[in-house]
Amino acid sequence: MDVPPTGERIALDPLVARVLAPNSSPYTYTGTQTHLVGTRDLAVIDPGPDDPAHLDALLRAIDGRPVTAILVTHTHRDHSPLARALKDATGAPVVGCAPLALNDLGPRADVAFDPDYAPDRVLADGDRVEGEGWTLVAVATPGHTSNHLAFALPEIGALFSGDHVMGWSTTVVSPPDGDMAAYMASLMKLQQRDDRIYYPGHGEAIENPRRFVRGLIGHRKQREGQILRLIGRDGVHDVRTMVERMYSGIDPRLFVAAEHSVRAHLIDLRDRGLLIEEGETWRMAA
Repeated sequence: MDVPPTGERIALDPLVARVLAPNSSPYTYTGTQTHLVGTRDLAVIDPGPDDPAHLDALLRAIDGRPVTAILVTHTHRDHSPLARALKDATGAPVVGCAPLALNDLGPRADVAFDPDYAPDRVLADGDRVEGEGWTLVAVATPGHTSNHLAFALPEIGALFSGDHVMGWSTTVVSPPDGDMAAYMASLMKLQQRDDRIYYPGHGEAIENPRRFVRGLIGHRKQREGQILRLIGRDGVHDVRTMVERMYSGIDPRLFVAAEHSVRAHLIDLRDRGLLIEEGETWRMAA
């Protein structure tokens, strides 16, 4: 794999550039990609982790141009925390997804989330942010997180898909905030759109998004079928054994993420009346 350089402005389109943050990991691939939209005035999408080096790189890429808005797809700590420092440096408002009421939701309040995210404006599905020659339209895509948004750029048929659709791996859906039913519904919603290209938060651009999303839906249905067979045919009733059977050869560092996604499938199957949850084990509904 050719690792792209961090901290450099890379042009993707006359209206779009990206700057890669230096936070590569098993969960972020080569790092979080911050996208800049516009030529004279700019929008910054997903400023990234709270890293002074990444802030300096973004300010070099902005190069003194006015920033109309700082947009955030969701509040994981590799996407939203730098919004505060970038707002201080540019004066631009922070807009996008809603904050999460973490202290009301127990297990959601973990290290993955940015508890200090405080947008100046929350965008709902269809809301717009505009600049000279560009328009960004919020597309609600809950599932990976309950507050996830994508942003469409109709001038070039692009969609900034955040972590809902990534260019290197399937998305982790981690209950209780992550919701498999919502994630699948959001994929179906995207499949009905006519976007030409996706610019994800991690990984390369996706140039045939309808086919790609169809593949993601098929993959999740395949995982669902595996779970039902493991429980109904093979008598496997605990999550850990399911992951060991389903994810042979997985990087051990990603085992917990796989457990979370399997649990999200189990909850969805339970809510659809196909499974029964009994403490830490699962069985087929009668």
